[in-house]
Amino acid sequence: MSTIQPIKNPVIRVIVIAFAWLNVVCGVIGIFLPIVPTTPFLLLAAACFVRSSPRFYQWLISHPKLGQYIVYYLEGKGLPLKAKIYTLVTMWFTLSLSSWIAPYPPAKFILPLIGVA
Repeated sequence: MSTIQPIKNPVIRVIVIAFAWLNVVCGVIGIFLPIVPTTPFLLLAAACFVRSSPRFYQWLISHPKLGQYIVYYLEGKGLPLKAKIYTLVTMWFTLSLSSWIAPYPPAKFILPLIGVA
């Protein structure tokens, strides 16, 4: 297994850290919006931090809320059960509401099918 090479160039390092923070923000938004994924953004942020800022990487993986997504993935567990339940409940609520208020009659049938799929 190869060791992770830190970024030496200070300009590139700052760009990578900024990109990592952008991904952390997107990951946090994904916790609240079901259409935005959380885990991929946090994994990308962790990958950027591990090469650019070990201090931020440690902060991210030890964070009480955000760190669990990364640690579960790295351990092969996938999403935590609470995240799966939250995602499914939010998805079904949104699909049900959209189906109920949809003015297009086929949408009232298609949206629940999308949820089942």
